[in-house]
Amino acid sequence: MMDRPGVLGYEPGSAITRERVPMSSRESTPGPSPVQTDETLSMLSRIAAALDRLAPQPPAPHDLTIADAFVWQAAGRRLSPVPRVNRVEMGLLRGIDRLRDTLTDNTERFARGLPANNALLWGARGMGKSSLVKAVHAEINKSLAAEDGQRPLKLVEIHREDIETLPDLMALLRPNPHRFVVFCDDLSFDADDTSYKSLKAVLEGGIEGRPDNVIFYATSNRRHLLPRDMMENERSTAINPGEAVEEKVSLSDRFGLWLGFHKCSQDEFLEMVFGYADHFGLGGERDQIRAEALEWATTRGSRSGRTAWQYIQDLAGRRGKVLG
Repeated sequence: MMDRPGVLGYEPGSAITRERVPMSSRESTPGPSPVQTDETLSMLSRIAAALDRLAPQPPAPHDLTIADAFVWQAAGRRLSPVPRVNRVEMGLLRGIDRLRDTLTDNTERFARGLPANNALLWGARGMGKSSLVKAVHAEINKSLAAEDGQRPLKLVEIHREDIETLPDLMALLRPNPHRFVVFCDDLSFDADDTSYKSLKAVLEGGIEGRPDNVIFYATSNRRHLLPRDMMENERSTAINPGEAVEEKVSLSDRFGLWLGFHKCSQDEFLEMVFGYADHFGLGGERDQIRAEALEWATTRGSRSGRTAWQYIQDLAGRRGKVLG
């Protein structure tokens, strides 16, 4: 058997040994000086401070007593108070009496802790869907303010593009003692949008479900919140067309209350115009206002509450009248 070639610290026939460093060499290696240590600690402190500045700040506690209306800021997972809500008085909403009474009754029951339904307000543009939600909220709070021990009803608006964060909003509101109407204006979904599935789970059917102190109101131009061509495409390409369409239609089924807004007649349109004119003191020749209002509607191709309000703004401006 041949001897192995010599290696560092190896001798044939003996165990491998480590090369020893002379004690004098180790003792002569200098350690860090006090000045270097202080500089290192100072540099580490500066790095830690910079990291603290870059780190996201913890969300401030939500004080929901400072306002009756809030906007959900999804990016920061916080509620931004709205000191003054842009709303129309209930008495100025004309031609929707039955819808007004139905939504008011549903909201009042909810505000008093009784069972109530999620509501979908759908139909023609400019017929007062979102205005009705805000007006009902104000009216309910007026009646609650007259009663001792009644907390005000809170209105929280969530934007359409933030619907996927609705579970986070629900989790924030669940432990709060107030009752909340979560409101989404102009809610609809496009063909490639799958966030409607998370909305379905939050409204009904999820493991937690909708909190007892939260109700969801939405407005939409579409009865089923989805475009017709999207539903027809599902029907034509699916193995079982009925099941494919039912999956999407079932979203609107989560709303127990459906309120349909339809285009108004000429008489209803003029009733809205004269109602606004009388309320804001824009009296004058009725025949002239009537003729101008009808021409205004004709040039815009629609008769609606929004069109009536736009004409009133033009009329007030020409007369030098400020609309309070």
